[in-house]
Amino acid sequence: MQNNNHLKSPGSSFMPDRREMMYGLGASLGAVAMTSLLAKTAKAETGTAGNPLSAKKGHHAPRAKSCIFLMMEGGPSHIDTFDPKPALDKLHLKEFVRSGDKQSAMSSGKRYYVQSPFKFQKTGQCGADMTVNWTNLAGVADEICFYRGLQAESVNHPTALYHMNTGSRLGGDPAVGSWVNYGLGSENENLPGFVVLPGLSHPQGGASNWGNGFLPARYQGTPFRPEGSPILDLQPMPEISRDHQRKNLDLLSQLNQKHQSRFPDADELSARMQSYELAFRMQMEVPGILDLKAETSKTQAAYGLGKEPTDKFGRKCLMARRLIEAGVRFVQLYAGTWDSHDYIHRAHGSLVQTVDQPIAALIADLKERGLLEDTLIVWCGEFGRTPDNGLRGGIAYGRDHNANAMPFWLAGGGVKAGHTIGATDEIGAKAVEVVHPIRDMHVTLLHLLGLDDNRLTYYSGGRYKQLSQFGGKVIDEIIA
Repeated sequence: MQNNNHLKSPGSSFMPDRREMMYGLGASLGAVAMTSLLAKTAKAETGTAGNPLSAKKGHHAPRAKSCIFLMMEGGPSHIDTFDPKPALDKLHLKEFVRSGDKQSAMSSGKRYYVQSPFKFQKTGQCGADMTVNWTNLAGVADEICFYRGLQAESVNHPTALYHMNTGSRLGGDPAVGSWVNYGLGSENENLPGFVVLPGLSHPQGGASNWGNGFLPARYQGTPFRPEGSPILDLQPMPEISRDHQRKNLDLLSQLNQKHQSRFPDADELSARMQSYELAFRMQMEVPGILDLKAETSKTQAAYGLGKEPTDKFGRKCLMARRLIEAGVRFVQLYAGTWDSHDYIHRAHGSLVQTVDQPIAALIADLKERGLLEDTLIVWCGEFGRTPDNGLRGGIAYGRDHNANAMPFWLAGGGVKAGHTIGATDEIGAKAVEVVHPIRDMHVTLLHLLGLDDNRLTYYSGGRYKQLSQFGGKVIDEIIA
């Protein structure tokens, strides 16, 4: 609220407020000290050399320096991946009697229990549960922390994706990666701090899943194209020299700065100017990072490059490792869609084949390079799936949307490797142990990266806002 005390008449008697003290300092040597203090504060808040994208210190010592977020769009089934439910074998095809809990968005017609079409195995020294088709991930089970207590709040794909990605079901808020980018900056000023590797089509809800929301535009995610050149027109025409580009950018910057002086609150213009400069710097850095052929044939084979069905997602995982290694703070990869309302054996089976080898290779590669300890890996969808479904054609077994239970696991970055935390009920309908909402998981992810959700705020719309919306708590059980 604006303080108008400084508008009182000269003859009135009153104690000077902060604004008057600041104004008075301008006429004395105190102005020198105050200017220095403000400059140091601005530098601490925006990064070194006044660059808001440069690396910044968090609120406490981090367990992880960066994050790779593996988003399985569509809602994978916990019951058919990492959470065995033998009780469903006895209930298979028996009519499902709905309890008072909201299990599914689909409530009309008769419904029947459905057993998993996949057999389960115990993996690693920790004995983690996985279906047998996770043949490669089983080899790194001891690096993973499986969490069965997470609950979503929506069974609608766009709103649930928004919730998982931004903390709000409404859309338009900053993505998790944007908050991390805002709080920590990037360790490489020649690369974006937040990179997104989407599928051939954008997820439901579109680019808002990695938008900056009310944060300055410079913190939004930068999507790379899934096919062909990840970044179009990265290099100039052969006849355009780098000196020519530099002169053009300098002239454009002068014109933009002149225009911005008339509209100092035009955040989009400022972000565009910074984007031009970042693109200029990226021309030198990005080509080397995107050149996956620079990797050994052994590494390429480990990620499944050059063969189906692992080539596309393997390239994303290998690129994610190279981006993290180069100093990018947050990388999000999309794989989908896991929305298996029917033929779940065929749908989930093919998707697991697509991501199993690349994800296992990513974990093993990061560990071998000494990066896993400092890199937090997250695997999830937007919700889980139900233990029942309406039968379609009598044999097309599948599952509907379930916000009360979902698969979620983490690796590296200070989590309890080789542990399974929390539990769902005997049929997988809902989480019953170590139960937490998504906002608590967001708070935990920030905590592992050295950020305090209650202190990582931004003033917008008349109040200070944060990722968790209205606060949450760290899930201590998953932290080593």
